[in-house]
Amino acid sequence: MKRQTRAALMVATALVLAPLSLSAEELRQLMVTGEATMDVAPDQAVISLGVRAQDKEASAAMAQVSTRMGEVMAALGQAGIAPEDMQTDHISLNPVWSQIELDGMEQNAITGFEASNGLTVRLEDIDTMGGVLDDVLRAGANEFRGLSFSYSEAEQAADLLRTQAVEDAFRKARQLAEASGMALGPVRELRDGDVNQGVPMMAMEMARGKGVPVAPGSVTLSHSVSVTFDILEPSGAN
Repeated sequence: MKRQTRAALMVATALVLAPLSLSAEELRQLMVTGEATMDVAPDQAVISLGVRAQDKEASAAMAQVSTRMGEVMAALGQAGIAPEDMQTDHISLNPVWSQIELDGMEQNAITGFEASNGLTVRLEDIDTMGGVLDDVLRAGANEFRGLSFSYSEAEQAADLLRTQAVEDAFRKARQLAEASGMALGPVRELRDGDVNQGVPMMAMEMARGKGVPVAPGSVTLSHSVSVTFDILEPSGAN
Protein backbone atom coordinates (compact mmCIF):
# COMPACT_ATOMS: atom_id res chain seq x y z
CA MET A 1 0.00 0.00 0.00
CA LYS A 2 2.82 2.38 0.88
CA ARG A 3 4.52 1.62 -2.45
CA GLN A 4 1.33 2.43 -4.34
CA THR A 5 0.93 5.73 -2.43
CA ARG A 6 4.57 6.67 -3.09
CA ALA A 7 4.17 5.92 -6.82
CA ALA A 8 1.01 7.99 -7.01
CA LEU A 9 2.80 10.91 -5.37
CA MET A 10 5.68 10.66 -7.83
CA VAL A 11 3.28 10.71 -10.79
CA ALA A 12 1.41 13.70 -9.36
CA THR A 13 4.68 15.55 -8.75
CA ALA A 14 5.78 14.89 -12.33
CA LEU A 15 2.48 16.25 -13.67
CA VAL A 16 2.86 19.40 -11.57
CA LEU A 17 6.49 19.98 -12.58
CA ALA A 18 5.88 19.42 -16.30
CA PRO A 19 4.03 22.72 -16.86
CA LEU A 20 6.64 24.54 -14.79
CA SER A 21 9.39 23.14 -17.00
CA LEU A 22 7.45 24.06 -20.12
CA SER A 23 6.90 27.62 -18.81
CA ALA A 24 10.64 27.97 -18.21
CA GLU A 25 11.29 27.03 -21.85
CA GLU A 26 8.65 29.48 -23.07
CA LEU A 27 10.29 32.27 -21.07
CA ARG A 28 13.54 31.75 -22.97
CA GLN A 29 12.72 34.49 -25.44
CA LEU A 30 14.24 37.66 -26.79
CA MET A 31 12.29 40.82 -27.65
CA VAL A 32 13.84 43.58 -29.78
CA THR A 33 12.61 46.80 -31.32
CA GLY A 34 13.48 47.49 -34.94
CA GLU A 35 13.59 51.08 -36.14
CA ALA A 36 13.95 52.89 -39.46
CA THR A 37 14.00 56.59 -40.37
CA MET A 38 13.97 58.62 -43.55
CA ASP A 39 14.39 62.35 -44.23
CA VAL A 40 12.21 63.63 -47.07
CA ALA A 41 11.60 67.03 -48.61
CA PRO A 42 7.95 68.02 -48.11
CA ASP A 43 6.06 68.71 -51.33
CA GLN A 44 2.67 69.81 -49.97
CA ALA A 45 1.52 72.42 -47.48
CA VAL A 46 -1.57 73.59 -45.62
CA ILE A 47 -1.91 77.23 -44.64
CA SER A 48 -4.53 78.82 -42.40
CA LEU A 49 -5.29 82.44 -43.21
CA GLY A 50 -8.10 84.88 -42.60
CA VAL A 51 -9.56 88.35 -42.82
CA ARG A 52 -10.44 90.43 -39.77
CA ALA A 53 -12.12 93.86 -39.65
CA GLN A 54 -13.77 96.22 -37.14
CA ASP A 55 -16.62 98.70 -37.51
CA LYS A 56 -19.12 100.47 -35.31
CA GLU A 57 -21.93 98.48 -36.92
CA ALA A 58 -21.96 94.67 -36.85
CA SER A 59 -23.35 94.41 -40.39
CA ALA A 60 -20.69 96.74 -41.75
CA ALA A 61 -17.87 94.74 -40.11
CA MET A 62 -19.22 91.48 -41.53
CA ALA A 63 -19.72 93.05 -44.97
CA GLN A 64 -16.08 94.20 -45.06
CA VAL A 65 -14.82 90.75 -44.10
CA SER A 66 -17.05 89.01 -46.64
CA THR A 67 -15.95 91.30 -49.46
CA ARG A 68 -12.26 90.96 -48.71
CA MET A 69 -12.47 87.18 -48.24
CA GLY A 70 -14.18 86.95 -51.62
CA GLU A 71 -11.23 88.80 -53.14
CA VAL A 72 -8.78 86.50 -51.35
CA MET A 73 -10.53 83.39 -52.69
CA ALA A 74 -10.57 84.90 -56.18
CA ALA A 75 -6.82 85.53 -55.95
CA LEU A 76 -6.28 81.93 -54.86
CA GLY A 77 -8.32 80.71 -57.83
CA GLN A 78 -6.23 82.82 -60.21
CA ALA A 79 -3.11 81.29 -58.65
CA GLY A 80 -4.35 77.83 -59.63
CA ILE A 81 -5.82 76.68 -56.32
CA ALA A 82 -8.84 74.41 -56.94
CA PRO A 83 -12.12 75.11 -55.07
CA GLU A 84 -11.91 71.73 -53.30
CA ASP A 85 -8.54 72.79 -51.82
CA MET A 86 -10.15 75.77 -50.03
CA GLN A 87 -12.34 75.37 -46.96
CA THR A 88 -13.85 77.94 -44.61
CA ASP A 89 -12.91 76.95 -41.07
CA HIS A 90 -14.66 79.69 -39.09
CA ILE A 91 -16.79 82.83 -39.26
CA SER A 92 -17.14 84.95 -36.14
CA LEU A 93 -18.60 88.27 -34.97
CA ASN A 94 -17.79 89.67 -31.53
CA PRO A 95 -18.41 92.96 -29.73
CA VAL A 96 -15.53 95.32 -29.06
CA TRP A 97 -15.49 96.59 -25.49
CA SER A 98 -13.87 99.90 -24.53
CA GLN A 99 -13.72 102.13 -21.48
CA ILE A 100 -15.79 105.29 -21.89
CA GLU A 101 -16.69 108.14 -19.56
CA LEU A 102 -20.39 108.43 -18.79
CA ASP A 103 -21.80 110.87 -16.22
CA GLY A 104 -18.31 111.50 -14.95
CA MET A 105 -17.59 107.81 -14.44
CA GLU A 106 -15.56 105.36 -16.53
CA GLN A 107 -17.29 102.15 -17.52
CA ASN A 108 -17.07 99.40 -20.12
CA ALA A 109 -19.30 99.70 -23.14
CA ILE A 110 -19.63 98.16 -26.60
CA THR A 111 -18.04 100.58 -29.05
CA GLY A 112 -18.02 98.40 -32.15
CA PHE A 113 -17.86 94.93 -33.60
CA GLU A 114 -15.09 92.71 -34.92
CA ALA A 115 -15.77 90.17 -37.67
CA SER A 116 -13.47 87.38 -38.81
CA ASN A 117 -13.51 84.82 -41.61
CA GLY A 118 -10.92 82.03 -41.70
CA LEU A 119 -9.86 79.83 -44.60
CA THR A 120 -7.75 76.66 -44.81
CA VAL A 121 -5.87 76.22 -48.09
CA ARG A 122 -4.08 73.08 -49.31
CA LEU A 123 -1.20 73.63 -51.72
CA GLU A 124 -0.26 70.69 -53.93
CA ASP A 125 2.81 72.51 -55.29
CA ILE A 126 4.98 73.83 -52.49
CA ASP A 127 7.14 75.88 -54.86
CA THR A 128 4.20 78.24 -55.45
CA MET A 129 3.72 79.04 -51.78
CA GLY A 130 5.72 82.25 -51.68
CA GLY A 131 3.77 83.74 -54.57
CA VAL A 132 0.42 82.55 -53.21
CA LEU A 133 1.04 84.16 -49.82
CA ASP A 134 2.00 87.40 -51.54
CA ASP A 135 -1.18 87.30 -53.65
CA VAL A 136 -3.52 86.80 -50.71
CA LEU A 137 -1.83 89.57 -48.73
CA ARG A 138 -2.44 91.95 -51.62
CA ALA A 139 -6.03 90.75 -51.87
CA GLY A 140 -6.77 91.60 -48.24
CA ALA A 141 -5.78 88.69 -45.99
CA ASN A 142 -4.48 90.13 -42.73
CA GLU A 143 -4.37 87.08 -40.46
CA PHE A 144 -2.21 83.95 -40.59
CA ARG A 145 -2.73 81.24 -37.97
CA GLY A 146 -0.68 78.29 -39.12
CA LEU A 147 1.47 76.57 -41.71
CA SER A 148 2.26 72.85 -41.94
CA PHE A 149 4.15 70.73 -44.45
CA SER A 150 3.49 67.16 -45.58
CA TYR A 151 4.83 64.53 -47.97
CA SER A 152 2.52 63.25 -50.71
CA GLU A 153 4.15 59.78 -50.88
CA ALA A 154 4.12 59.15 -47.13
CA GLU A 155 2.24 55.84 -47.54
CA GLN A 156 4.81 54.42 -49.96
CA ALA A 157 7.58 55.60 -47.65
CA ALA A 158 5.85 53.87 -44.72
CA ASP A 159 5.90 50.55 -46.60
CA LEU A 160 9.66 50.86 -47.14
CA LEU A 161 10.31 51.92 -43.53
CA ARG A 162 8.26 49.01 -42.22
CA THR A 163 10.42 46.53 -44.14
CA GLN A 164 13.61 48.23 -42.99
CA ALA A 165 12.41 48.22 -39.36
CA VAL A 166 11.81 44.44 -39.49
CA GLU A 167 15.27 43.93 -41.01
CA ASP A 168 16.75 46.05 -38.22
CA ALA A 169 14.97 43.92 -35.61
CA PHE A 170 16.41 40.71 -37.09
CA ARG A 171 19.90 42.22 -37.20
CA LYS A 172 19.73 43.21 -33.53
CA ALA A 173 18.30 39.85 -32.50
CA ARG A 174 21.06 37.89 -34.27
CA GLN A 175 23.71 40.07 -32.64
CA LEU A 176 22.24 39.65 -29.15
CA ALA A 177 21.76 35.90 -29.53
CA GLU A 178 25.33 35.43 -30.74
CA ALA A 179 26.72 37.59 -27.94
CA SER A 180 24.86 35.50 -25.37
CA GLY A 181 25.99 32.19 -26.83
CA MET A 182 22.49 31.22 -27.93
CA ALA A 183 20.89 30.43 -31.28
CA LEU A 184 18.08 32.54 -32.67
CA GLY A 185 14.81 30.63 -33.01
CA PRO A 186 11.59 31.42 -34.88
CA VAL A 187 9.54 34.58 -34.48
CA ARG A 188 7.03 34.20 -31.68
CA GLU A 189 5.33 37.62 -31.97
CA LEU A 190 5.57 40.68 -34.24
CA ARG A 191 3.89 44.00 -33.46
CA ASP A 192 3.74 46.81 -35.99
CA GLY A 193 4.10 50.39 -34.82
CA ASP A 194 2.88 53.66 -36.31
CA VAL A 195 4.60 55.92 -38.80
CA ASN A 196 5.72 59.13 -37.13
CA GLN A 197 6.21 62.35 -39.02
CA GLY A 198 8.54 64.76 -37.32
CA VAL A 199 8.42 68.53 -37.29
CA PRO A 200 9.98 70.08 -40.41
CA MET A 201 13.51 71.29 -39.77
CA MET A 202 14.76 74.64 -41.03
CA ALA A 203 16.26 74.43 -44.51
CA MET A 204 19.28 76.30 -45.78
CA GLU A 205 17.62 76.98 -49.12
CA MET A 206 14.53 79.17 -49.36
CA ALA A 207 11.60 78.30 -51.59
CA ARG A 208 12.00 79.50 -55.14
CA GLY A 209 9.83 82.21 -56.65
CA LYS A 210 8.79 85.74 -55.83
CA GLY A 211 6.82 86.84 -52.81
CA VAL A 212 7.01 85.79 -49.18
CA PRO A 213 10.15 83.65 -48.54
CA VAL A 214 9.35 80.16 -47.23
CA ALA A 215 11.75 77.50 -45.92
CA PRO A 216 10.08 74.07 -46.27
CA GLY A 217 13.00 72.26 -44.64
CA SER A 218 12.76 68.48 -44.33
CA VAL A 219 10.44 66.04 -42.60
CA THR A 220 11.70 62.97 -40.75
CA LEU A 221 9.54 59.86 -41.15
CA SER A 222 10.11 56.98 -38.75
CA HIS A 223 8.66 53.53 -38.13
CA SER A 224 9.20 50.88 -35.46
CA VAL A 225 8.27 47.24 -34.89
CA SER A 226 8.57 44.94 -31.88
CA VAL A 227 9.59 41.33 -32.54
CA THR A 228 9.81 38.48 -30.03
CA PHE A 229 12.03 35.49 -30.90
CA ASP A 230 12.64 32.12 -29.29
CA ILE A 231 16.26 31.62 -28.32
CA LEU A 232 17.66 28.09 -28.31
CA GLU A 233 20.69 26.19 -27.16
CA PRO A 234 23.19 26.12 -30.05
CA SER A 235 23.55 22.84 -31.96
CA GLY A 236 26.01 20.44 -30.32
CA ALA A 237 25.74 22.08 -26.91
CA ASN A 238 25.66 19.70 -23.95
